[in-house]
Amino acid sequence: MLVKANNDIQASLGSDQLLQLQQVIHQYSPLQLAWASGYLAAKSENPANQVMPQTSASPAGKLTILFGSQTGNAKAVAQQVHAEAESQGINASLVNMADYKPKSLKSETHILIVTSTNGEGEAPDDAMALHEFLDSKRAPKLDSLQYSVLALGDSSYEYFCQTGKDFDERLAKLGAKRISDRIDCDVDYVAQAKAWQEENLKLVAETLVANTAEVVQLPVGNAAIAENVSAYNKENPFLATIVANQKITGRDSNKVVQHIEIDLEGSEISYQPGDALGIWPVNDQALVAAITNALNLDLTELVTANGEEVSLQLALQEKLEVTGLSKVVITKWAELANNQTLTDLLTDADNLRDFINNKQLIDLITTYPATLSAQTLVDSLAALTPRLYSIASSQEEVEEEVHLTVGLVDYVEQTSEGDVRRLGSASGFLIERLQEDDQVKVFIEHNNNFRLPEDTETSIIMVGPGTGVAPFRAFLQQREAQDANGGNWLVFGDQTFTQDFLYQVEWQSYLKSGVLSRLDVAFSRDQAEKVYVQHKLKANGKEVFAWLENGAHFYICGDMSRMAKDVHQTLVEIVSEHGNKTAAQAEDYLKQLRINKRYQKDVY
Repeated sequence: MLVKANNDIQASLGSDQLLQLQQVIHQYSPLQLAWASGYLAAKSENPANQVMPQTSASPAGKLTILFGSQTGNAKAVAQQVHAEAESQGINASLVNMADYKPKSLKSETHILIVTSTNGEGEAPDDAMALHEFLDSKRAPKLDSLQYSVLALGDSSYEYFCQTGKDFDERLAKLGAKRISDRIDCDVDYVAQAKAWQEENLKLVAETLVANTAEVVQLPVGNAAIAENVSAYNKENPFLATIVANQKITGRDSNKVVQHIEIDLEGSEISYQPGDALGIWPVNDQALVAAITNALNLDLTELVTANGEEVSLQLALQEKLEVTGLSKVVITKWAELANNQTLTDLLTDADNLRDFINNKQLIDLITTYPATLSAQTLVDSLAALTPRLYSIASSQEEVEEEVHLTVGLVDYVEQTSEGDVRRLGSASGFLIERLQEDDQVKVFIEHNNNFRLPEDTETSIIMVGPGTGVAPFRAFLQQREAQDANGGNWLVFGDQTFTQDFLYQVEWQSYLKSGVLSRLDVAFSRDQAEKVYVQHKLKANGKEVFAWLENGAHFYICGDMSRMAKDVHQTLVEIVSEHGNKTAAQAEDYLKQLRINKRYQKDVY
């Protein structure tokens, strides 16, 4: 009895502690009080403050947030949803679909899904296994599940938000009930994502409140999605300095490709090979002037852009998209211009996609003129978004620097006033308007779907034509620093040997040292018949299949619309021929490689 009495006294709170507790909890909602109760109970059983193993919470007391992300946008949105859920006291776990066991679905009651779409309607690598499971005979009935889907996409593609649509339809078919309707977001997704988050967390909280008291799990982290967190991100970029900006194509090349080195000193930013560098471009002042002149607008007029009052010039240069087009922008402009031809274009998917890919805002304005105010112009445009470039360096080699391989988007547009030069927003900014010692706003976009194998004994095959070779420069720097014993096979292609052999000296040095086991090159214009990287793979199909059978990882970086498709089809043919499989079996073979993270793409 004496021991019990002493324990009771030690377990009670002093008057000061009790007052502090009362001052804190009086502001909590009933849901937050229930969550705190469970949390404190868990802490009392785990005084070392370690991450608790996941417990079996009350079925109605848990929200699972699943994300499928290829480049990081869906992941970032899901992380924001999770953080907000925790701040509201909702017991929520954040899980990458790649780490989620599909059979767990039958025990879930509330799921929020955030997913992007990869390529032409494909699920992102993270989501492939779950996406496939839901369409299989193994998928269970989900009558007890409530869910909602936020789909991220780009309306310039034919299969806009297709993966999100698939998840929505398949879950509904299995009997699950929608918390709210699916939202399909275009490239300017921030406002819609926030509205979806607010609506769904409010509805989830209402359904969980009665059962949360039984929940003691605190979802403080998930090792599967843990990574280095920098003080700098897309919303708070680092102001970095250009230390080198050098052309690496020849004088007579049809293309301009620059090697750019950026100083990150003082940022404590870290990255891995396979990550991307986000660049916040500043739009060309001459282009902004051309837009406002065409509309007879005053650059000094004050407007509200992204909630901030600024001059029209600042809005167009630093806050709004004035080069790339989207279906949303064209739809708004069709209403402003009241032009039937433009309205008809919106119903013609092929011609619309061609217009979006080959025209800029200035072309839309001059071809389909409209009279409007400065504020109306601002309201009709999408917010400026950063451009992502595959990082061409390893910090093991370059330390507090980051290197890029940037091709200039540069073409001539035929207009009523004659031929006019058009430049890409970010590539024009980086190559033509920035010099050494100039500054640029940057951040790291981590890409866990494009990673070197953890085992340095594992071999890799890298296919990177043109600027697609950038991440493989980082891969080889990293493999050299690791003294990796796995084989490294690079397949590079471009137009000509003499003008377009990017990083030729470095590849030759790696071959000499043994870091690069094999190099195959395809220069399409050096002979009468075009030769591309897929032809080199096909010619060496037996060796390619042998490497894959021996555990090699296969990587593609570059153009999505043509090169990546051609390489994939060549892989199907190689696996079919040398693996004695049907085309369908070869596709399944490659699909399993992707699920196992052995076949990875960084395409655009």
